Amino acid sequence: MVVWTIANQKGGVGKTTTTISLGGLLAEQGFRVLLVDTDPHASLSYYFGIESEDLELSVYDLFVQVSSKEQILQSLCPTNYPNIDILPAVMGLATLDRSLGTKGGMGLVLKKAMEKLADDYDYILMDCPPVLGVLMVNSLAASDRIIIPVQTEFLALKGLDRMIKTMEIMQGEQKNPFHFTIVPTMFDKRTKASLMAYRRLQELYPESVWNGVIPIDTNFRNASQIQRVPSDFSSSSRGVMAYRSLLKQLLKLPNVSK
Repeated sequence: MVVWTIANQKGGVGKTTTTISLGGLLAEQGFRVLLVDTDPHASLSYYFGIESEDLELSVYDLFVQVSSKEQILQSLCPTNYPNIDILPAVMGLATLDRSLGTKGGMGLVLKKAMEKLADDYDYILMDCPPVLGVLMVNSLAASDRIIIPVQTEFLALKGLDRMIKTMEIMQGEQKNPFHFTIVPTMFDKRTKASLMAYRRLQELYPESVWNGVIPIDTNFRNASQIQRVPSDFSSSSRGVMAYRSLLKQLLKLPNVSK
């Protein structure tokens, strides 16, 4: 089982789109995929038609009670895709920092829970909120590789800088180094801003930036409107082809077993 965490301390950079796109492509290849929604806004859950207000169990319950494997499995929701399940989010996640932020031992809740599912899934993809707190710390600690989508505009580079600093701070508590890949997103080759931001990413993080880009593609929005993963909606669109290329590269990279 491999855990990828999709994270950035800036919203609107394509984290959920990246999670869904990579998850759909992995499932297409026959891998058993679990998507974990750790964002209180529950965008990933809503994408698949899951109404968080109607849930009896969610990722929230992992933090407020010691959960057995059976309880975790009961918290999962199926999707319209046989190889994709989702551990949904609820708004209550927004209260965790206040209620659990000072409680010891809360940084490894997700890691311990996901380890119980090692025989059930090949890949687990975690969609993070853009705020540093209990949920992001948990997601980073559980990951074998961190995927950092970065919109190709200069304001987004500031969010990346904060993300890198967060990983450096957490690194001191980790047994193994973080492996991470920076993914340029929402690239528009027609604009000078996108081109300059992409070049700046390559200058600042030459060893960590994926050598491709995820272009702006309206098919992502259209796919979300009918709750289909992009590769199922438009398998040959430029956005999907870019994610195919990204996945091919990610599957070649080493992961860390913590």
